[in-house]
Amino acid sequence: MSFVSESPIDSAVPQPPISKLAKSALAAILRIFLPVLLALVVGGLILMALGKNPLDYYGYVLDRGLFSWGGFQATLTRMVPLLLMAAGLIIAFRAGIWNLGGDGQFLLAAVITAALAPALIQVMPRSLMIICCIAVSVAVSALWALLPALLKARYGVNEIITSLMMSFLGISFANVLVKLVFRDPSTTVPQTPDLPVEDRLPRLFDTTVHAGILIALVVIVLVHIMMTRTSFGLKLQIVGANPRAAVHAGLNVGWLTVATFALSAGLIGLAGSIEILGVWGTVRADWNPAYGLVVVPLVFLARFHGIGTIGFTLFFAILMIGGESASRRIGVPQHYVLVLVALLLLFLALVEYLDQLWRKRVKD
Repeated sequence: MSFVSESPIDSAVPQPPISKLAKSALAAILRIFLPVLLALVVGGLILMALGKNPLDYYGYVLDRGLFSWGGFQATLTRMVPLLLMAAGLIIAFRAGIWNLGGDGQFLLAAVITAALAPALIQVMPRSLMIICCIAVSVAVSALWALLPALLKARYGVNEIITSLMMSFLGISFANVLVKLVFRDPSTTVPQTPDLPVEDRLPRLFDTTVHAGILIALVVIVLVHIMMTRTSFGLKLQIVGANPRAAVHAGLNVGWLTVATFALSAGLIGLAGSIEILGVWGTVRADWNPAYGLVVVPLVFLARFHGIGTIGFTLFFAILMIGGESASRRIGVPQHYVLVLVALLLLFLALVEYLDQLWRKRVKD
């Protein structure tokens, strides 16, 4: 006798064969991990052509970026700005908007935070100072993205061009602020006043990892929920999928475009603010970590999935932290990690193209 009753709904709806689900899952895994594997293999071949042992390089990367306690703490710390910037890009890309002005938005927020924090800590508690710095920096970044947003919403101007232009202006303007307006007169090197270590974001469990990692994880999860479980997120995805259909559906595409830019830039500005409050405490002239375009392939590899982005961000942070040590040990340029990023982008595009070509042939 069976004690499990079959639901009429379950029996009425045809279930896909297990083999079909397995093939679909395997294809998804290949689309995600094949570009990573190919990038690592070709990167290793390049190292061999340079007379270096790729196994030594990747071994040092894993040892210093993941397996050593100090390196793992540095990896988690490096994840913070990458995760927050990824959250901002997920919102923009799902809405069909290319916000490529991340570096300018990040740096402006960082400079504003570096200028405000040392002054505010003199007149208010640390927690209130942190909240004020974050709020102002997020607002500044969102306002900096207003021009590309309005040009896109009102006149249909390509946001790739305008956001890149505003990024260049933002980076230059941030340097001007550091060298002239917010410069600390007590230092010979142009930089903003330094925020004391004890007044920065608190460290977790007696480690060097600051509380920004918790903020970043919460933000990326909230963004994922917003984009997949709310009506606002659904509206953004409709606009991204088909703007004309969104207009016919009665959506205010112009307002949604501006809101998308503001949210995306605001989260990128949050990354810049947290980076200063948690790690640096100051901004020196010509400082630019250039995370903006580096985060793009991570978001694409995760297929704009917020939770999936966490894993790829961890992978890239390990490459960045471990790669710095590995480069010194085996004698390759410190920025060799960027070669791996370029290869990753190349193979990501190639795998995507082959996948689309295969789907088209199967359909025909």
